Amino acid sequence: MCNEYGNRIPYRRYVGEFSHLKLRLSVSGNGPDLSPRDEIHIRDTAPVILRTPDGVELTELTWAPRDRNKKPVFNFRSEKRSFAKSTRCLIPASHFVEFTTPTDPGKKRKDKWRFTLVGADWFAIAGLVRADTIDHADCFTMLTTAPGPDVARYHDRQVAVLAPADWLAWLDLSRPEADLLRPLPPATLKVEQVEAKQAI
Repeated sequence: MCNEYGNRIPYRRYVGEFSHLKLRLSVSGNGPDLSPRDEIHIRDTAPVILRTPDGVELTELTWAPRDRNKKPVFNFRSEKRSFAKSTRCLIPASHFVEFTTPTDPGKKRKDKWRFTLVGADWFAIAGLVRADTIDHADCFTMLTTAPGPDVARYHDRQVAVLAPADWLAWLDLSRPEADLLRPLPPATLKVEQVEAKQAI
């Protein structure tokens, strides 16, 4: 399942998108690190968007809270679950990555595939804020769903990508989870093979 993604989103793009949605965007403290990153890995700190009483807040949290067994929970299955009592968030991304068994038998590294949203330079993944069981700090985890046709040949799960029209509905949970956290239709994602820098 997705254990790497990227974020190359400049601040002006957040402002523009949330202005279009008529949501006031605030920034916590000095704001998150918005340096362009092609590779965000488990336990890295990254930008997330939280609901506030009068809009949304751009902040940063660590990806993947550690469970009782100290393993990071970077993905969480969404089906047949209620998130009404959870703190929900949006995870901004320029792309996400999946790895597959190498097609070249002599190759040690897995094949790496980058998924981007057709017609957009960024999107939001549905996420949850959960406390780390070791240091009790808030962290985020990604929600997953069944794969759409664009992902199915690479993995049996996919992250739950939300359309901008669904962002506020997810943060407020104003519509049922099953309506929001669903596979993407065909030809929604563009996929390209990229060079893996290290074995996964």
